[in-house]
Amino acid sequence: MKPISLIQFLIEERRAGRINAELSLLIEVVARACKRIAVATNKGALGGVLGNAGSDNVQGEAQKKLDVISNEILLEANAWGGHLAACASEEMEDPQPIPDMYPKGNHLLMFDPLDGSSNIDVNISVGTIFSVLRCPDGITEPKVEHFLQPGTTQLAAGYVVYGPATVLVLTFGHGTHEFTLDREVGSFLLSRRDVRVPEETGEFAINMSNQRHWEAPMQRYIGELLAGTDGPRGKDFNMRWVASMVADVHRIVTRGGVFFYPLDAKIKSKGGKLRLMYEANPMAFIIEQAGGAATTGRERILELQPTGLHQRVPVFLGSKKEVEIATHYHREADGAQS
Repeated sequence: MKPISLIQFLIEERRAGRINAELSLLIEVVARACKRIAVATNKGALGGVLGNAGSDNVQGEAQKKLDVISNEILLEANAWGGHLAACASEEMEDPQPIPDMYPKGNHLLMFDPLDGSSNIDVNISVGTIFSVLRCPDGITEPKVEHFLQPGTTQLAAGYVVYGPATVLVLTFGHGTHEFTLDREVGSFLLSRRDVRVPEETGEFAINMSNQRHWEAPMQRYIGELLAGTDGPRGKDFNMRWVASMVADVHRIVTRGGVFFYPLDAKIKSKGGKLRLMYEANPMAFIIEQAGGAATTGRERILELQPTGLHQRVPVFLGSKKEVEIATHYHREADGAQS
């Protein structure tokens, strides 16, 4: 049977009444922009895109050339289509309004243009993460406060991983679906429908170099995994860590596992490492729609009320049973301390 293209899939979703034409167009435009980012990424040193850009983003982090290029590609692609009221990027302090010369739509787009960019120069998978919200009724000039919606209100979320294959993973709240870019025809084709994350796993992803800074319940949980068959869990676990959230999460979407970026003493004052609006919320939406779970270690991520555009949170996500155990340990420890 002939594979279904992304455009055909979006038309089917519209006919089923699950999305409207404007949201369908928005996803098409984002996917097209990501194809351009894939081309730039694939050129590597030949395209002059490696190395630092000589600037910092709003987080105070050194920007890579591809960070800046990817950000500009997404901004330019979404400016004129008439499907957006405004967009916000992890690389920019404030939302980007749609220029007055173009029509405006009813959606807000948030994105991390190039997640895992520290891996660019060593040719390890990086990606783009995006989230779509509805612009509140009657708002013609969206401000920061109009973006500060809980993750439960997301209309769509997705990521694109630029690896050996370029893969788009997408949800509208009716399951999680995977599309693979066919470079010969230039289209994303449906490669897996209704992806499911196994409830149980023997694989975890965490940055072990931060272990000495973790809270006691995280120390307890990871200690049990490392103890393997001799410990209370009674089985061996494997550890993986790419340091690119898109790559680590895509492994979980593909074969299960859990991803942790817990609170630790180094980042406690910031509230966490990963950004709620650009990383945690869209990934939590994708994982939950695939049957997994996503928490901060204490609360469901999608139920958090955002307080800032660049707010940071701890992230526990992936196979449901392991996320539940790690979250239980944190809640139990909080109860013992209160």
